[in-house]
Amino acid sequence: MTENKGQVAGLLLAAGGGRRLGGRPKALLPHRGRPLVEHAVAVLRAGGCSRVHVVLGAQAAAVRERARLDDCVLVENPDWADGMGSSLRAGLDSLTGTGARAALVSLVDQPGIGPEAVARVLGAYEDTESLVSAAYDGVRGHPVLFGGAHWAGIAATATGDQGARTYLKEHKEAITLVECGDVAQPYDIDTAEDLVHLE
Repeated sequence: MTENKGQVAGLLLAAGGGRRLGGRPKALLPHRGRPLVEHAVAVLRAGGCSRVHVVLGAQAAAVRERARLDDCVLVENPDWADGMGSSLRAGLDSLTGTGARAALVSLVDQPGIGPEAVARVLGAYEDTESLVSAAYDGVRGHPVLFGGAHWAGIAATATGDQGARTYLKEHKEAITLVECGDVAQPYDIDTAEDLVHLE
């Protein structure tokens, strides 16, 4: 199984402009003394993703300058303002031809989800047909793992802020749910009130 893990690339969606945070890009929010995007990359790596692609958008140049992301493949999404769907498409596109057989997708604004949840979802990977999602008390959340066989279908339906939601609804029976409620908290950093979750 360990051999398979190298076939799964981490895909971090970090392009959001933080509209409800007064236009502060989420990737640059401070967490434990460093930009939040660094923390999110570290979580993917600690959870078992040896290679990580990071989709940037809002203030991408500032993120490149301030965050230490040397070992990552940085993907700029010029259409980031259109919503998460465009970032997911850009990220999956960046993985085409790299040898990755699956993508483990996480969001930059969920610092309550740590390496344990990533490792559990990664552990359920089998092949390019895999569709795996973390669950919190049985409710689907992040991270999610998309086998390569699903990428084209996901890209075709990922619009606005929906991401892969439509595709996952259509393929509900194929999803392996991995309970992570005991090791992670799936809150988002969306508003000023949510900043209490950052250290």
